[in-house]
Amino acid sequence: MEQYSQFLIPFIGLKDGIYRFDFKIDNKFFEGFDFLDFQNAQIQVDLVFEKKSTLLELNFTAKGQVKVPCDITTELFKLPIDTAFRLVVKFGPVENDDDDEILILPHGSHEIHTAQYIYEMIVLSVPQKKVHPGIAEGTLKSEILEKLKDLQPQEKPPSDETDPRWDKLKDLLE
Repeated sequence: MEQYSQFLIPFIGLKDGIYRFDFKIDNKFFEGFDFLDFQNAQIQVDLVFEKKSTLLELNFTAKGQVKVPCDITTELFKLPIDTAFRLVVKFGPVENDDDDEILILPHGSHEIHTAQYIYEMIVLSVPQKKVHPGIAEGTLKSEILEKLKDLQPQEKPPSDETDPRWDKLKDLLE
């Protein structure tokens, strides 16, 4: 976890007020989580940290881009990342992180690890199906895309002929 020491925020000596932290996220950050889906990640994360007398508020925003393979053509493309996340930190007898937006730290805690929250915020902002923007625009030329077009079922014009077996069943209704 030493590589994530920059994401550790000691709050015990801070006065009540607003503090700002900036983090540059690249591939090494994701490699530490064994997440290798991104290539050439360039993300700027801004954290507005507000310390109050009884709780902490953390507002994360992330902007940047990651290179990912298209789920249809496997072509790499730059996927924009623009997401935000709010975390409220309260204090109690035991640590509890069951809620996505509220973290309870034990009384006497003096620091908070933000790396896991940044990781989850970015990874969850990526859509499940990643489609190259050139597919929707019609500008992407790919061998795989051409093959998919060839394999697409052709529509047949509707015919007036019916299956004689259905005609026999229709006679039963009358």
